[in-house]
Amino acid sequence: MFTGIIEEIGEIAAISPSGDGWRLTVRAPKAASDAVHGESIAVSGVCLTVVASTADTFDADVMKQTLDVSALGAVRVGSRVNIEKAMPVGARLGGHIVQGHVDGTGTVLEVRPGAQWSVLRISLPADLAPLVVDKGSISVAGTSLTVSAVSAPGSGNQHWFEVSLIPETLEATILGALAPGDVLNLETDILARHVQRLLAFSSPSEGGSR
Repeated sequence: MFTGIIEEIGEIAAISPSGDGWRLTVRAPKAASDAVHGESIAVSGVCLTVVASTADTFDADVMKQTLDVSALGAVRVGSRVNIEKAMPVGARLGGHIVQGHVDGTGTVLEVRPGAQWSVLRISLPADLAPLVVDKGSISVAGTSLTVSAVSAPGSGNQHWFEVSLIPETLEATILGALAPGDVLNLETDILARHVQRLLAFSSPSEGGSR
């Protein structure tokens, strides 16, 4: 379990084949300094398991399905990634509940820089659109953000949402270097997903009862 509060910006140091997936070596001195075998670390929003570590790097295996459905499939040696270690029991929940289970990806449509912050407009897959609401929470590349605007329900397949990034977020995460066309991991609010699932079972078409 994570909070979406990024602890450092890491870098992909090496990529090697591992079965039908990859083994990633990530240079992240803060996370790697006390990393232990089997612990979870979120890499740009994807929960990965540490299989080896050094003083400033850790290795993690990424299965083919994860590469197919997340933006990790596009990383290369030198790519920068957001890093967050799992939330310890008893810690403050500074962001929101983030599982590290990516729902899909979105593409940066527009970057609008301001005097003190920057606004990103990001495309939203149609199946995720009902789960994203104005002023709600969303994880973008593992970063806990508040939705500042969202497309109308009648937008057809052109769904999008916007987030406003403060200077701290621009500096402390990879989001400050984004440009139109960049692809990002998205994780919607777990509470919204549970509500959607409950409503699906309460629908007469699913054979349930109200």
